[in-house]
Amino acid sequence: MRTSAIGSLPGTDLGAGTRLALESVSVPWLPEFPARGPWAGMVGRALGLLDGLGAELAAGEWKLSGLPGVDQRRARAALRDDLDVLEENAQGLTGPLKVAVTGPWTLAASVFRPLGGRVLGDRGARRDLAQSLASGVRDLIGDVERRLPGVEVLLQVDEPALPSVLTGAVPTEGGYFRHRSVDRPEAVDLLRELGGHVLHCCAPGLDAALAIGEHGAGFTGVSLDQDLMTRADWDTIAPLLEDGRELWLGCAPTASGEPLGADALTRRVLGALRPLELGPVLLDRVVLTPACGMAGWTPRAVSTLLRALGTTAERMGDELSR
Repeated sequence: MRTSAIGSLPGTDLGAGTRLALESVSVPWLPEFPARGPWAGMVGRALGLLDGLGAELAAGEWKLSGLPGVDQRRARAALRDDLDVLEENAQGLTGPLKVAVTGPWTLAASVFRPLGGRVLGDRGARRDLAQSLASGVRDLIGDVERRLPGVEVLLQVDEPALPSVLTGAVPTEGGYFRHRSVDRPEAVDLLRELGGHVLHCCAPGLDAALAIGEHGAGFTGVSLDQDLMTRADWDTIAPLLEDGRELWLGCAPTASGEPLGADALTRRVLGALRPLELGPVLLDRVVLTPACGMAGWTPRAVSTLLRALGTTAERMGDELSR
């Protein structure tokens, strides 16, 4: 069974954090360091990728603009720094490397139009944003593969706002009303623009079939917080796992900043997976991860948790074969 992590790490030491992300899990990832500023967080990084669309940060809110603002230029520079450090520390790396970007629906729910109102409220604007993001993501993947020709880039699409988008729970700019719910076909269509490998959502209520089902957005895997999964979620995911899809299981809670040990993680993972009665099949279909990013943790706690995840994954071969 493999292990990985979700995205963010604490602090601003790019070298140390990147080496941790490369060496501590079986599926390494390109980390985010949001402590560097808003241009280095999940929304800022995504806006730095936009192709042909400008953005700026004003009064703490990101909005689209006619020309790239100083903070969008900083976002692009921050990502270049991340890639330079990755290239320096990952020479000779082969196999999968996970790169995360904020998805089109969370971006549309977080970013405003030039004259006000969230992008989410304008069907044309949200499609333009999704297409611009998809073009920028293709350039990013190409850049990583050029720098590290031995890697296979796995794209993780972060969509924490997607359940709210689908249920009409995203507030309007003034906060008194809610945006209309988005139809499922449109949601799937814009997600397909990115062509990602795993859809990550750390909010409750995501239907996994939207990402990995037969008529879904074409992802290979879905990444969910174990503590937010209901019995209905497991009933949906079990047959999809049998069909070869993947579950990136957020088995390690991240809210408290205190890492669970390997024994506790083993009990949690077995308690979730054994009732599926799929046995050793799950060793190739499940990836163990923290529930979400760990920007608020200490570096030592992050290291401790990732080691515990590795030990838990090693135990699964024997445990799931019984």
